[in-house]
Amino acid sequence: MTNEFEQRTREVLGDSTSRLDGRTLSRLTQARHAALAQLEQPPRHWWRSYVPAGAAAAVAVLAVVMWSGPLQRNSAQVASPVEDIDLLADVDAPDFVDGDDLEFYEWAAGETES
Repeated sequence: MTNEFEQRTREVLGDSTSRLDGRTLSRLTQARHAALAQLEQPPRHWWRSYVPAGAAAAVAVLAVVMWSGPLQRNSAQVASPVEDIDLLADVDAPDFVDGDDLEFYEWAAGETES
């Protein structure tokens, strides 16, 4: 039955194209070739059109972050490492470990070990 259907379809299409003028047949042939040429091209991915916009947005966010600087914290709570080094290197700084407190430090070390 498939052969009869295919044969009848070919006859109907052949009859319909035989009644068309040359200009229409030429345009149909050109359209067919254009459609086949599009099938040969690799598919365009939709996300590729958003890549430039995403890159521009990332650059803008990075620029804002760099321009605004680091987050400001309470300077009383957080000391910079430079201030710590200055404090440790200061010769005139008070000596926190003197002979009187040595027993306390030994006791505190013993408490943490046990």
